[in-house]
Amino acid sequence: MLTYFSKTNNTNFKNQHKRKKKLKATIDFIFGIRAVIEAIVSGKEIEKVLIKKGLDGDLFREMFSLLRECEIPFQFVPIEKIDRVSRKNHQGVIAFISPVVYQDIEKLMPGIFEQGKTPFILVLDKVSDVRNFGAICRSAECAGVDAVVIPARGSAQINADAVKTSAGALHTLPVCRAMNLKQVLQFLKDSGLRIYGASEKAEQFYFDADFKNPTAIIMGSEDEGISPEYLKMCDEQVKIPILGDIASLNVSAAAAVLLFEVVKQRM
Repeated sequence: MLTYFSKTNNTNFKNQHKRKKKLKATIDFIFGIRAVIEAIVSGKEIEKVLIKKGLDGDLFREMFSLLRECEIPFQFVPIEKIDRVSRKNHQGVIAFISPVVYQDIEKLMPGIFEQGKTPFILVLDKVSDVRNFGAICRSAECAGVDAVVIPARGSAQINADAVKTSAGALHTLPVCRAMNLKQVLQFLKDSGLRIYGASEKAEQFYFDADFKNPTAIIMGSEDEGISPEYLKMCDEQVKIPILGDIASLNVSAAAAVLLFEVVKQRM
């Protein structure tokens, strides 16, 4: 049987655990090595696994092999970080459960073309703020984006806050998690999509680009923008004109501007 724990907004729970208010509301997780192994084998969608540094043993090696085989993101952390999530008998391992089922972009693309649609893909390069991520997905769903692609590492955790901020869009919008984002971008290019990178250093304004053809737009992280290796893969770079003193828009606002330019051109 899986050892499963769910935090809710129950009044009694909050009264007993006021010191943990900084944790996200409603975080589902599984703790214990054997329980995590069972969860992986049963096909449960796992967002990320935290592992205590220095953990060893046959059971740990079995779990670690499954994590790598199933391409589940994991992170070695100090025991204090795990204890902040739960002080139950976690054995140095906690797995966060994803509220969404991740899709495979390579399996989605043929279906998009078969439906007679002009593909419209949004790629988020390490957008790490949960509320930004949720807001972007809400805009993406409203704009008719076919799928959102995120890297397995460095992205915002898809939790209750993300789902709430997305206004439920994450329950309907396909989200694809990429272990190798560079390979996915190349796949999109090989599939006939033109890759547009959003960068304040671009020379071309976004409204001068042609989004009528199969399109993928990359939005970068809040602090560093698009990684240089992905920026090199872009067919074009576009920017939003900024007339005020602040150098750039919030990434969720910038994403909405670009996404609805695609909608405008295609209408």
